Amino acid sequence: MAQLREKILSTIVEKSTLKQRIFDNTFSVFGELKDTLLEMASEIDDALDGKLDRRVRIEYRDRGKFEAQLQVASDLLIVRMHTDVFEFDSNHIIWQNEYVQQDKKNSYCGIIDIYDFLSDSFKFNRSADEGYLIGRIFINREKMFFVEGKRQNIMRPMSFGKEPISSDSLVSILETALHYSLNFDLLTPSYEANKRVTVEQFNTKMDNSKFITGKRLDYDFNVDDI
Repeated sequence: MAQLREKILSTIVEKSTLKQRIFDNTFSVFGELKDTLLEMASEIDDALDGKLDRRVRIEYRDRGKFEAQLQVASDLLIVRMHTDVFEFDSNHIIWQNEYVQQDKKNSYCGIIDIYDFLSDSFKFNRSADEGYLIGRIFINREKMFFVEGKRQNIMRPMSFGKEPISSDSLVSILETALHYSLNFDLLTPSYEANKRVTVEQFNTKMDNSKFITGKRLDYDFNVDDI
């Protein structure tokens, strides 16, 4: 029993220290990412000055310690840091990476998610509207990183461990996500899906209605290129 207690104590010390370090790294990177978003918003706004309708908004919003938003016209990128630290399931490709095979501790990561929403979904409080996870950044104890996401090629899982995340990396990740979202257009919902509605739906205000809007309703949002 004494040996088991020692194992419990050593595990607590080892894992809590490891996970706290990863959290601190991820939080530090998230702070840099927020600064990058703010700078991007300012640069895009300046570049488009006088070229857009005044109603078209280019705006950065800091939503607290773990969330930030970048609105570009009708698109809203929401970047959110998860407060937990994660391990990968046994089938993930990361286990084929030599850097991870050398030390299992390298596989523990914090996560920063990038979502794409319609800005009107929040403006009109359409709570049933759908958004899409278009990217996520994994950061470990040594600030090594890799990215999963639509068109994200900067650092794939098999390249994990080759270099730590940098300001240039963050710019590339965010620009790729923004470019994808701007070209991920809103499609007309199918006629069949909307041919019948209830009185309740029409009596409810549009900002709380059950009419769901999303860029690709009835579209299979695959992870084909993630």
